Amino acid sequence: MKTIITLIFCACFFASSAQINLLKQAAKEANNVITGKKLSEKEIVKGLKEALTIGGNKATKSASRKGGFYKNHQIKIPFPPEAKKMKTTLIKGGMKPQIEAFEKSLNNAAELASKEVQEIIFIAISEMSIQDAVSILRGDDNAATTYLHQQTAKPLYDKFKPIIKSAIAQVEVTKYWNPLVRRYNALPLIKAVNPDLEDYVTQKTIDGLFVLIAKEEKNIRENPKARVSELLQKVFK
Repeated sequence: MKTIITLIFCACFFASSAQINLLKQAAKEANNVITGKKLSEKEIVKGLKEALTIGGNKATKSASRKGGFYKNHQIKIPFPPEAKKMKTTLIKGGMKPQIEAFEKSLNNAAELASKEVQEIIFIAISEMSIQDAVSILRGDDNAATTYLHQQTAKPLYDKFKPIIKSAIAQVEVTKYWNPLVRRYNALPLIKAVNPDLEDYVTQKTIDGLFVLIAKEEKNIRENPKARVSELLQKVFK
């Protein structure tokens, strides 16, 4: 009887050991994928760039359509914050329609300019050098987008501002803005306001585009169907 019990115990022990070894091997395989040991740095960088390129393409297409900014609450450009008191005062004075027309013109400028920014973003993506590619791959859902934003914010702004200036002129933003300023600044005991609209719209447009790119990056990370190439399937496995 003791012999039988001993044999059963040994069988269970070895079976458990085999299962433990299998679990360890599975954990090792999973860790290899997470840490990027099965991917070269070149593959990771290429995969991240491809994800950002897809995100950039979809973002600019979405932002540049009619209502792309104005009808999207995530990126809609609001009345300049530093003129918030001005907005409140003028609405009370019956100028709500003029305020809304001005806000729409800001967003129309952003939508128009977004048609021209695609190439700028793609150049920035192609030229970026990611030394910490693995950490970005293992980072947050928008880690690659955040990195790209940080690395390209200044050159993008410099190249993009003239485009915004042209767009502002085309949609006649100042036609709606100047009457508001004149009306407000004519009120007694009012501190005059005159924010730099070109700077404001440029920054808000860039921020909005990166919000959309981050959304696409997250989708690629979380949704296997969004990984439209073999490389993306491999990198974001």
